[in-house]
Amino acid sequence: MNHIAFNKFYKNFGFLSVILIIISLSFLVFKGLNYGVDFKGGTLIEIRLENSSYSTSKVRDVFSKANLPNLTVKNFGNDTDYIIKFQKQNLNNPDFISNLKNEVSKSFPEINFRRVENVGPKVSSELLKSGIIAISLSLAAMLFYIWIRFEWQFSLGAILALFHDVIITLGIFSFLSLEINLSIVAAVLTIVGYSMNDTVVIFDRVRDNLKKYADLNIFDLTNQSINETLSRTILTSMTTLLALLSIFFLGGEILRGFSLAMILGVIVGTYSSIYIANPVLVKLNVNHNTVVKKEEDKN
Repeated sequence: MNHIAFNKFYKNFGFLSVILIIISLSFLVFKGLNYGVDFKGGTLIEIRLENSSYSTSKVRDVFSKANLPNLTVKNFGNDTDYIIKFQKQNLNNPDFISNLKNEVSKSFPEINFRRVENVGPKVSSELLKSGIIAISLSLAAMLFYIWIRFEWQFSLGAILALFHDVIITLGIFSFLSLEINLSIVAAVLTIVGYSMNDTVVIFDRVRDNLKKYADLNIFDLTNQSINETLSRTILTSMTTLLALLSIFFLGGEILRGFSLAMILGVIVGTYSSIYIANPVLVKLNVNHNTVVKKEEDKN
C-alpha cells in the first residue's frame, strides 16, 4: 500500500483552490464567456475547397469582403475543410446564401457549401437557458444522491468539489476566450459525473475505514483512504486522458473544445476529489460515531 502524505498539503492546496476560484469568478464576471452560434444566434457554414494551397487567413479575407459581423474561420478535418461562423441571421432571405456563394466563388471557383445552419436569437436564448438548467439539475441530483447514500458532511464535500471543478473549467475557457457551445455543456455535464464518481470511490473507502478504525482521527483516515484507492484513481484518470488527448490532437477542430473541456475536467476533478472533498470531512470532524448513527437511523 502506498503511503503518500496527501493530508500534509490540505491547507496549501485549499488556499490554491480559493485563489483559482476567485480568479475564475473574476474572469467570468468581468470578461464573461465566448458564447458560440448555439447560444448567441448566427450562421454556421461548412465549406470545402478543392485546392489545399489556400490558407485560413486567405479564406477569412475572402469572407470578410461580404461584411459578415463577428466572423470566425477555422480549419478542421483535412486542409480543404473550413467552418465559417458569423453573427447574422439572414437565412430568411432566400438570396442571402446564393449571393454569398456568388461573391466568394469569384476567389474560390471550386468552393462547395456542404452545410448551412442558422440559429435565431430566440432559439439561442432557449438553448442557453436549457444548458444552465441541465447543469443546475445535475448538480442538485448529485447532491441528493450523496445526501441519501452518505452523511450530510460527505454531501457538502462532494458538492463543493463539483462547484470547484465547474467554475475553474469555465474560468479557463473565459481566460482563453474559447468558444462555449452545446458540446461544451455536454462536456461540463460529463465532468460532473466523472468528478462525482471519483469522489464517491474515495468516500466509500473513508466510510468503511471509519467503521473499522474507531480510534483513528479523520485527518489520518482520509489520507489512508486516498492511498488505498490511489491505484484505481490513477488508472482511471490516465486511461481517460489518453483517449481525450487522442481526440484533442487527432479529432479535428470540431471536437477540440469538447476534448479540452474534458481534459481540464478530468485533471481538476481528480485533484478536487483529494484536496477539496476530503478536507471538508476533516474540517467538519467526521468520526466513527457519525457513521454509526447514520446506520442506526437507516435501520
